Amino acid sequence: MKYNTRNIGIIAHVDAGKTTLTERLLYYTGLIHKLGNVDDGNTTMDKDIQEKNRGITISSAAISTQWKKDQQVYNINIIDTPGHIDFAVEVERSLRVLDSVIAVFCASSGVQPQTENVWFQAEKHSISKICFINKMDRIGADFFAVLKEIEMKLNTTPLALQIPMGSEDSFEGVIDLLTQKALYWANENGETILEKEIPEVYQVEADEYRMKLMEILAEFDEIFFEACMVSENTVSDEFIFESIRRVCLSRAVVPVLCGSAFKNKGVQPLLDAIVNYLPSPDQLPFIQGKNPMTGETMELERNEEASFAGLVFKVVIDKHMGKLAMLRIYSGNIKSGDMIVNVRTGETHRVSRILQMQSDKTLSMNEGKAGDIVALTGIKDAKTGDSLSAIGKSILLESITIPAPVIRVSIEPKTNHDEKSFGLVLAKIQEEDPSLVVERDKQTGETLLSGLGELHLEVTLEKIRLNHGIEINQGKPKVSYKEILTETRIHREKLSKQNGGNGQFADITFEIGPSDNNLPGLEFINLIKGGAVPGEFIPYIEKGFRQAMEHGPLNGYPLEGMKITLLDGSAHAQDSAAFDFELAARDGFKAAAKTCKPKLLEPIMQIEIQSIEEYTGAVTADINKRRGIINSIDEKSGRKIFTAEVPLASTFGYISDLRTLTSGRATLSMKLSHYVIVPDFISNVIIT
Repeated sequence: MKYNTRNIGIIAHVDAGKTTLTERLLYYTGLIHKLGNVDDGNTTMDKDIQEKNRGITISSAAISTQWKKDQQVYNINIIDTPGHIDFAVEVERSLRVLDSVIAVFCASSGVQPQTENVWFQAEKHSISKICFINKMDRIGADFFAVLKEIEMKLNTTPLALQIPMGSEDSFEGVIDLLTQKALYWANENGETILEKEIPEVYQVEADEYRMKLMEILAEFDEIFFEACMVSENTVSDEFIFESIRRVCLSRAVVPVLCGSAFKNKGVQPLLDAIVNYLPSPDQLPFIQGKNPMTGETMELERNEEASFAGLVFKVVIDKHMGKLAMLRIYSGNIKSGDMIVNVRTGETHRVSRILQMQSDKTLSMNEGKAGDIVALTGIKDAKTGDSLSAIGKSILLESITIPAPVIRVSIEPKTNHDEKSFGLVLAKIQEEDPSLVVERDKQTGETLLSGLGELHLEVTLEKIRLNHGIEINQGKPKVSYKEILTETRIHREKLSKQNGGNGQFADITFEIGPSDNNLPGLEFINLIKGGAVPGEFIPYIEKGFRQAMEHGPLNGYPLEGMKITLLDGSAHAQDSAAFDFELAARDGFKAAAKTCKPKLLEPIMQIEIQSIEEYTGAVTADINKRRGIINSIDEKSGRKIFTAEVPLASTFGYISDLRTLTSGRATLSMKLSHYVIVPDFISNVIIT
């Protein structure tokens, strides 16, 4: 049983201090013996040359360490995720296999757009959270303002376990509201913690927030409420501790701590909170999946006695070891040499080696057990989202959602000499990053690389150059538009060919139009009665329409969604085959979709710009020039904060343009918001 294991992720907006905090967690747990810093390019987690050069996390990195508390040793598996929206798939696939997260906030900037994004990603996966308000030493740091923002913007109930003593240059430590003690970090590396009485100047505030803590626990924990009602004396610290654990596990409230990772203050209490309040794998509900043959729901206990089941959440191509399948083991155990099955392909594989990932290094393991995060060699065809199971006991686990690309660029190798290896390298990077799409433009013959943003494509092309030695020519970035049907039509499509012997025959009448409530994907309704079209052909008709949606009637962009109602049809006893009906569906779509008044859809980005008062007019004018709509202009810590919606097509080069416009005094963050119909005067230019 894994009572002493915690699988945690570190999530945040870019530049909130995730990597620095992770570095401190590793230092105080004794895994590393020298403190690294992002600005110095010597952190344990950011080992990629681009991560060092850019000072950002690009790829999620896994590492395992141990924290000793109360004569217990806890294994902590940590995944440090990127903060930039362009690398959202790294966050998504990490959250899919983690049990809990530390959400890091900058005490000055508060809840930023990407914070909201990753927070609600974590909510989707129903995982427990602890908040750490970092950078309490920064100018403009305000713990209580961020606490309020967490409540308002993230729609949650924050439970302050600490309050800071001072802020900015005067930040000196924290007050522990449970023990009612003041904590100070004595030496430069923050290894020695001094516990003192709460200074008189903070006593009133400490009493106020201790009372708030008790009130929140009483509101959200029935056991605690009843104990408070019955007990004449105050409840014990141990009882409060147990109550916090319960509400954290139920996700009713979110514990909040604070500190300054860079200044080595506040990290050890966070480690204590991780092992005290966040769940171990065995405390979570049974793992659910489906029987791949019948589709029935299956459940497995999260322990070593159950049959083996795990999910591949990432594929890494290592120069020396080849393909590594990063795996979360949910139940059972595996040893080197065991035979397991890939549920997607049905193929069996022998596990060559089991490895523990330590950032860019690996350690061999004899076996992997329920709750572990490991890497396997020998699973040749593994892809992100694959379920691996014990032979004869297959279970299909929920896969991983890969966001659709929004931007593409044409690319080619600079020299013909690199042509052959160019294709192999593109296949390899797609294996590692499934949010990248490589396709060939049928009209121009160009190779198109699609991704989640300008930075995503820029980093990918730089990786091809640095890691594989191939220089690339690239075109200008283009938006990945979608198409939508706006009207409904009824159409009959008849395929009838004679080629000598058996011919081809298919006849279908269908209604085609926008899906109900504009839902994405294909909504397919079969109203055929009396076997006019044999039942075995119906799935092929649906398949034909599904394939046809990949190339819309306007300009060949994918169709966002449509509704097909199959009304009537006929088949020939000898000449009809499944493929004939698939073909009729595709041809019928081509003929009918163009009559349904198709429109282009474009991605709209939600942007947040922080600037100073002086540039308000220039920033506002620039947003309007980009076809943007300003939602709000607020003020915080003496800075203007603009939130707006801007078409992706107008955001290329936005960051550098904004720097020029504001003399480098503004910051910009973006995330995909939604798709809207492109105005006719714009679509007329786009459609060729």
